[in-house]
Amino acid sequence: MLGRVTDEPAESAPAPQPLPEKAADTTAQRPWPVRLLADKIRWYVDRMSPVWVEGQIVEHTFRPTSGMQFLTLRDTDAEASLPVHMLTRVMHGLDKKPEKGDQVVVHAKPEFWVKTGRLSLRAADVQMVGIGELLARIEQLKRVLAAEGLFDAERKRPLPFLPRVVGLVCGRESKAEHDVVVNARARWPQVRFEIREVAVQGVNAVREVGAAIAELDALPEVEVIVVARGGGAVEDLLPFSNEALVRAAAAARTPLVSAIGHETDTPLLDLVADYRASTPTDAAKRVVPDVAEERLRLERARRAMRAAVTALVDREQHGLDGVRSRPVLARPQSMVEARERDVEQALRHSRHLLDALLLRASGEVGRLEAQVRALSPASTLERGYAVVQRPDGHVVREPADAPAGSDVRLRLARGEVGATITPEPVASQATPAAGAA
Repeated sequence: MLGRVTDEPAESAPAPQPLPEKAADTTAQRPWPVRLLADKIRWYVDRMSPVWVEGQIVEHTFRPTSGMQFLTLRDTDAEASLPVHMLTRVMHGLDKKPEKGDQVVVHAKPEFWVKTGRLSLRAADVQMVGIGELLARIEQLKRVLAAEGLFDAERKRPLPFLPRVVGLVCGRESKAEHDVVVNARARWPQVRFEIREVAVQGVNAVREVGAAIAELDALPEVEVIVVARGGGAVEDLLPFSNEALVRAAAAARTPLVSAIGHETDTPLLDLVADYRASTPTDAAKRVVPDVAEERLRLERARRAMRAAVTALVDREQHGLDGVRSRPVLARPQSMVEARERDVEQALRHSRHLLDALLLRASGEVGRLEAQVRALSPASTLERGYAVVQRPDGHVVREPADAPAGSDVRLRLARGEVGATITPEPVASQATPAAGAA
């Protein structure tokens, strides 16, 4: 069939819209394709300058016949890692080839691989971090933590006398585990252990030991935690001076015993722990008591208490015998008789004092009676005086009180008489009775 030809123009496809220049301008309708985002990330990373980076090698196998070496660096504190690649000749100048677990510093340029979306470092130089520098950093960290008070004696908690369960953090099938468990059970066969076998050296030591401490600290039946590791080189014990691990141990609420290395080794974990054991065996001796020694102490204590009680009873019996032998207990009435004599003597003395007092008082009363009698009006009347009174009882004190012709009464020493006032002769003198008051 032949098609029909028309003069109408065909519809043209819409022109594609330009992609957003910035990530903030993208939308669900106008997104970036993956290739564009990857190109922009690579462009941004390529602008970065080479940087010195420090970390611990966690993956590396040296291939001398290969022209390129690959390794992985990790920050043990933050668990962050980055792949690193470098030419083999970069390592030729090193006295010792880097191995897994070594701390290194690399001078590298960040690179972003668009196809895999992977960020890596292309190293142009690598330097080993020496033990001396690591020890200097540990000393600096030690001063910082000491200033924070993490090593203060006031923070140290006493270890329980007989813990129900002992938490043990140690290496896998390590001699330290054997030393702690065997020696502890030899001292106290009923002791129970919660064991966490972890890496005690290498790149995973900090993370695994810290996680084991936190796990045991969360168990309510665990009353003490022991972190044990046998001896080793200085670099093998570096994880136990790591800041993250030290702070994890300081944050534990359960008393913690550090038994790291030998007696001469002193990682920072020893300083923050509640008790530092010189060896794992010493830790076992510290966390549980010796049953034989405790039985011996108990027997000694029982003998000492028995002797003390016997001595006390003997001393009290001797004192009781002494009291019973005294005359007062042999003849109890003697004490009453002595008190009776004292009472009688006191009564006689009281009577004597009372008689003397009454005698003095009687004489004083007689003297006062004589004074009163001497001053009494009756005594005056006894001497022949009289009291002149008018009929109304008013005492005549002067002639005007009883004019002539007035009747008066004369009160004498014994009785009274009546009288009449007569005019006084001119030559007469007053009688004693007329002048008495």
